[in-house]
Amino acid sequence: MRTASEQAQTIVKATATALEKHGVEITTAMYARLFRDPEVAAMFDQAAQQSGEQPRRLAGAILAYARNIDKLANLGPAVQRMVARHVETGVKAEHYPLVAEALLPAIRDVLGADVATDEVLAAWGEAYWMLADILIAAEAEAYENAAAA
Repeated sequence: MRTASEQAQTIVKATATALEKHGVEITTAMYARLFRDPEVAAMFDQAAQQSGEQPRRLAGAILAYARNIDKLANLGPAVQRMVARHVETGVKAEHYPLVAEALLPAIRDVLGADVATDEVLAAWGEAYWMLADILIAAEAEAYENAAAA
Protein backbone atom coordinates (compact mmCIF):
# COMPACT_ATOMS: atom_id res chain seq x y z
CA MET A 1 0.00 0.00 0.00
CA ARG A 2 1.34 3.40 -0.96
CA THR A 3 1.90 6.15 1.56
CA ALA A 4 2.26 9.87 1.06
CA SER A 5 5.65 11.25 2.03
CA GLU A 6 5.90 13.60 4.98
CA GLN A 7 6.56 16.45 2.53
CA ALA A 8 3.45 15.57 0.51
CA GLN A 9 1.36 15.41 3.70
CA THR A 10 2.64 18.84 4.73
CA ILE A 11 1.77 20.30 1.33
CA VAL A 12 -1.70 18.71 1.34
CA LYS A 13 -2.43 20.06 4.84
CA ALA A 14 -1.23 23.50 3.71
CA THR A 15 -3.74 23.48 0.83
CA ALA A 16 -6.73 22.83 3.12
CA THR A 17 -7.58 26.55 3.22
CA ALA A 18 -7.76 26.71 -0.58
CA LEU A 19 -9.88 23.56 -0.60
CA GLU A 20 -12.24 25.01 1.97
CA LYS A 21 -12.74 28.05 -0.26
CA HIS A 22 -12.77 26.33 -3.68
CA GLY A 23 -13.60 22.69 -2.96
CA VAL A 24 -17.03 22.58 -4.60
CA GLU A 25 -15.67 24.38 -7.65
CA ILE A 26 -12.86 21.78 -7.85
CA THR A 27 -15.18 18.79 -7.46
CA THR A 28 -17.67 20.23 -9.96
CA ALA A 29 -14.83 20.64 -12.49
CA MET A 30 -13.61 17.13 -11.67
CA TYR A 31 -17.03 15.59 -12.30
CA ALA A 32 -17.34 17.51 -15.59
CA ARG A 33 -14.07 15.89 -16.73
CA LEU A 34 -15.02 12.47 -15.36
CA PHE A 35 -18.46 12.47 -17.00
CA ARG A 36 -16.98 12.83 -20.47
CA ASP A 37 -17.04 9.02 -20.22
CA PRO A 38 -20.74 8.02 -20.42
CA GLU A 39 -20.08 4.66 -18.71
CA VAL A 40 -18.61 6.45 -15.71
CA ALA A 41 -21.38 9.06 -15.68
CA ALA A 42 -23.94 6.23 -15.58
CA MET A 43 -22.50 5.04 -12.25
CA PHE A 44 -23.53 8.27 -10.53
CA ASP A 45 -26.82 9.62 -9.24
CA GLN A 46 -27.30 12.47 -11.69
CA ALA A 47 -29.94 14.14 -9.48
CA ALA A 48 -27.28 14.42 -6.73
CA GLN A 49 -24.94 15.91 -9.31
CA GLN A 50 -27.41 18.49 -10.57
CA SER A 51 -28.51 19.52 -7.08
CA GLY A 52 -24.85 20.00 -6.16
CA GLU A 53 -25.16 17.50 -3.30
CA GLN A 54 -22.49 15.11 -4.62
CA PRO A 55 -19.88 17.80 -5.44
CA ARG A 56 -20.46 19.31 -1.95
CA ARG A 57 -20.17 15.90 -0.28
CA LEU A 58 -16.94 15.07 -2.11
CA ALA A 59 -15.50 18.53 -1.42
CA GLY A 60 -16.18 17.99 2.29
CA ALA A 61 -14.54 14.56 2.18
CA ILE A 62 -11.46 15.92 0.41
CA LEU A 63 -11.19 18.76 2.93
CA ALA A 64 -11.49 16.32 5.86
CA TYR A 65 -8.81 14.16 4.25
CA ALA A 66 -6.49 17.14 3.75
CA ARG A 67 -6.88 18.15 7.39
CA ASN A 68 -6.41 14.59 8.70
CA ILE A 69 -3.91 13.09 6.26
CA ASP A 70 -1.51 12.53 9.16
CA LYS A 71 -4.31 11.19 11.43
CA LEU A 72 -6.20 8.78 9.17
CA ALA A 73 -7.85 7.02 12.12
CA ASN A 74 -10.02 10.15 12.46
CA LEU A 75 -11.53 9.31 9.08
CA GLY A 76 -12.53 5.70 9.84
CA PRO A 77 -16.32 6.15 9.85
CA ALA A 78 -16.22 8.36 6.73
CA VAL A 79 -14.05 5.83 4.91
CA GLN A 80 -16.47 3.02 5.83
CA ARG A 81 -19.42 5.04 4.46
CA MET A 82 -17.46 5.71 1.27
CA VAL A 83 -16.56 2.03 0.88
CA ALA A 84 -20.20 0.99 1.37
CA ARG A 85 -21.38 3.53 -1.20
CA HIS A 86 -18.69 2.50 -3.69
CA VAL A 87 -19.60 -1.18 -3.35
CA GLU A 88 -23.29 -0.30 -3.72
CA THR A 89 -22.57 1.57 -6.98
CA GLY A 90 -20.05 -0.89 -8.43
CA VAL A 91 -16.84 1.12 -8.08
CA LYS A 92 -13.81 -1.02 -8.90
CA ALA A 93 -10.04 -0.54 -8.69
CA GLU A 94 -9.90 0.34 -12.39
CA HIS A 95 -12.04 3.44 -11.79
CA TYR A 96 -9.51 5.12 -9.51
CA PRO A 97 -7.08 6.21 -12.25
CA LEU A 98 -10.00 7.88 -14.04
CA VAL A 99 -10.77 9.93 -10.94
CA ALA A 100 -7.11 10.88 -10.51
CA GLU A 101 -6.98 11.97 -14.16
CA ALA A 102 -10.01 14.19 -13.55
CA LEU A 103 -9.24 15.48 -10.03
CA LEU A 104 -5.64 16.63 -10.38
CA PRO A 105 -6.22 18.77 -13.50
CA ALA A 106 -9.39 20.17 -11.90
CA ILE A 107 -7.32 21.33 -8.92
CA ARG A 108 -4.97 23.17 -11.29
CA ASP A 109 -7.83 24.56 -13.41
CA VAL A 110 -9.57 26.05 -10.37
CA LEU A 111 -6.61 27.15 -8.24
CA GLY A 112 -4.36 28.18 -11.12
CA ALA A 113 -0.83 27.05 -11.90
CA ASP A 114 0.68 29.60 -9.49
CA VAL A 115 -1.08 27.93 -6.52
CA ALA A 116 -1.47 24.39 -7.89
CA THR A 117 2.19 24.07 -8.84
CA ASP A 118 3.73 20.84 -10.08
CA GLU A 119 4.92 20.23 -6.49
CA VAL A 120 1.40 20.70 -5.10
CA LEU A 121 -0.13 18.41 -7.72
CA ALA A 122 2.54 15.78 -7.10
CA ALA A 123 1.75 15.92 -3.36
CA TRP A 124 -1.96 15.58 -4.08
CA GLY A 125 -1.18 12.69 -6.42
CA GLU A 126 0.65 10.89 -3.59
CA ALA A 127 -2.19 11.67 -1.19
CA TYR A 128 -4.83 10.54 -3.65
CA TRP A 129 -3.16 7.18 -4.27
CA MET A 130 -2.59 6.62 -0.56
CA LEU A 131 -6.33 6.98 0.08
CA ALA A 132 -7.24 5.11 -3.12
CA ASP A 133 -5.18 2.11 -1.97
CA ILE A 134 -7.01 2.11 1.38
CA LEU A 135 -10.40 2.28 -0.36
CA ILE A 136 -9.52 -0.33 -3.01
CA ALA A 137 -8.40 -2.81 -0.34
CA ALA A 138 -11.48 -2.22 1.81
CA GLU A 139 -13.79 -2.45 -1.21
CA ALA A 140 -12.15 -5.70 -2.36
CA GLU A 141 -12.80 -7.15 1.08
CA ALA A 142 -16.41 -5.92 1.03
CA TYR A 143 -16.98 -7.46 -2.42
CA GLU A 144 -15.50 -10.77 -1.20
CA ASN A 145 -17.72 -10.72 1.90
CA ALA A 146 -20.80 -9.99 -0.21
CA ALA A 147 -19.95 -12.84 -2.60
CA ALA A 148 -19.45 -15.24 0.30
CA ALA A 149 -22.75 -14.29 1.97
